[in-house]
Amino acid sequence: MRIGFVGAGRMGRPMIERLAKAGHTVRAVGRSAETRAALAETGAEPVASVSAAAAGAEALVVCVFTDDQVREVCLGGSLLSDLPRGAVLIVHTTGSPATVAAIAEAAEHYGVEVVDAPVSGGPHNIAAGKLTVFLGGSEDAVARAREVVCAYADPAVHVGALGSGQRVKLVNNALFAAQIGLVADAVRLGEQLGLDEATLLSALPHASSSGRALLSVASKGAVTQFMASVGEFLGKDVAVARALVAELGGDLGILEAAIDAGVPAHDPA
Repeated sequence: MRIGFVGAGRMGRPMIERLAKAGHTVRAVGRSAETRAALAETGAEPVASVSAAAAGAEALVVCVFTDDQVREVCLGGSLLSDLPRGAVLIVHTTGSPATVAAIAEAAEHYGVEVVDAPVSGGPHNIAAGKLTVFLGGSEDAVARAREVVCAYADPAVHVGALGSGQRVKLVNNALFAAQIGLVADAVRLGEQLGLDEATLLSALPHASSSGRALLSVASKGAVTQFMASVGEFLGKDVAVARALVAELGGDLGILEAAIDAGVPAHDPA
């Protein structure tokens, strides 16, 4: 398949490498000569612009950091008109369901379908082909998106109509952030009982309280060290979840207090 790729960063670059190794023809955007040289080593064809990546692509993947960047890439230029009719646009960035809805509305005019495909996992999961992807979109569009994402994802779960992938991912990250908050408070409890954090984190993963959040923190040795590695990503997504639920007149319930215990507030601006 001919694939365009925008966002050759921490997550995007190993995706590009897996796509190239799977036999796809990948045109990946590299803004600098250094980045383009690194992309060439993955087996992709480095290009300097989004338009060049879109030309002739059957699918185009967007894997940037924020909602604003997604809007800039997809709506701020000629991407949609550059893609051939019948192409599928796959958005990996976690953000508001309203963003992919706006892109899909604009894309319809050009005969391009959109799939929101937020991910759970990191570069090591991509390298192993075991990234989790939540797919939102029509059956046909999702089937075509799977031809792309299955190069680095397993499972790739179709969770409903366009925007559903974002909603599932936001719930996931709110729950994960709350679990991190519980671990942080458990560490504080341990300190009150005279236990140091390192001892507690080395012991609890072997007991009934263990879980992915606890294991993730324990692997870093301290709550602060874990949050230093993921806080920016997790805080961004929690801020989106809070804004979305506020728009709907709802609340995060008990998750709110647990999140506040471990995840610093994130300013979306």
